[in-house]
Amino acid sequence: MLFPIGDDNQSRVTTPVIVYLIIVINLAVFILLQQGGMTPQGEYFTYGYAVVPLEITTGTDLTELVLVPGAAPVADPRTGRMERPVIPEAPGPNPIYLTLLTSMFMHGGWLHLLGNMLYLWIFGDNIEDNFGHSRFLVFYLICGLVAAFAQILADPNSVIPSLGASGAIAGVLGAYLVMFPRNRVRNLVFFGFFFTTIELPAVIVLGFWIVIQIVQQYMPSFEFTPSGGVAYMAHIGGFVSGLILCFFFRRKQTRREPLDYE
Repeated sequence: MLFPIGDDNQSRVTTPVIVYLIIVINLAVFILLQQGGMTPQGEYFTYGYAVVPLEITTGTDLTELVLVPGAAPVADPRTGRMERPVIPEAPGPNPIYLTLLTSMFMHGGWLHLLGNMLYLWIFGDNIEDNFGHSRFLVFYLICGLVAAFAQILADPNSVIPSLGASGAIAGVLGAYLVMFPRNRVRNLVFFGFFFTTIELPAVIVLGFWIVIQIVQQYMPSFEFTPSGGVAYMAHIGGFVSGLILCFFFRRKQTRREPLDYE
């Protein structure tokens, strides 16, 4: 499995302040508001401000325990009895459609958060350098919204909350694939208990990434990665939006022609 850890930044000339700002906001929301999901207050905020497809399609804020439709009963670890799984929905913002935005800055755990921020740090700086700071922020938010709607369209009646920056970052990956396909990306490659590092063109690394998302969405029996709770359709929607939107947001690169001396 490839795990990107860095890329070629030789062409970058500006400081990616929006990338850094997004990373800081995501860390702050997770630590200060979600509190790692380990307290009642953190759980209350997480379930209230994540995107729930049924809330968006009906415009109704779910505020009480909700049975997961079609889910098989599971054993309650406290009593051992078989119980239907429920989701502790909580009041969210007003209007509830604001969760489409708030969910972009929330995460389900430390691995989810750090993995997303690593991808944003690696691939976001070159995109921001080309787009400019304000245009990059608009691009990022649009990709996140498209990703959320892609997941909602895939299962509009779902009561399972969806959260994370993955969809917006997938848009960044899509733009990177178009604009910097030949950039070298450093990767960790694991062989059982051993690992090494290799450099590959971005087109291979990101092409491999989106193929995995598509396969896991439509052929979930192929377990490339742990798939529990992963919104693959949001990844696909965000990636496709990034592929398309980069043609409207990017600036043409100008090359300095060599001078002829007589």
